[in-house]
Amino acid sequence: MPLSPGQSLVIIIVTALVTFSTRVIPFLLFPEGRKIPKVVQYLGKVLPPAVIGMLIIYCYKNVSFLSAPFGVPEVLCGALVVVLYIWKRNNLLSIGAGTVLYMVLVQTVFS
Repeated sequence: MPLSPGQSLVIIIVTALVTFSTRVIPFLLFPEGRKIPKVVQYLGKVLPPAVIGMLIIYCYKNVSFLSAPFGVPEVLCGALVVVLYIWKRNNLLSIGAGTVLYMVLVQTVFS
């Protein structure tokens, strides 16, 4: 069932409000000059590596190392991401280059 223009507009407005509120809430909860609670500082320190670890596990969960192409594109691209990040310390560059290399490998070399 297609949506009417009014329904589409409501969905867009609600999505925009939710997105905006997720950006504003931290500034309301922790205004400048107010001390950030230790638990929030701790979470800010430990969550990024935990999320990256979960993403790595997710990316490799369906890779078959026992059948062709034996996970070669995934391992090559993962290694590229690690090397680029260690070298340049730039998340966008390393993830972007890994993604581009993976797409090239699976669509041309390992197709």
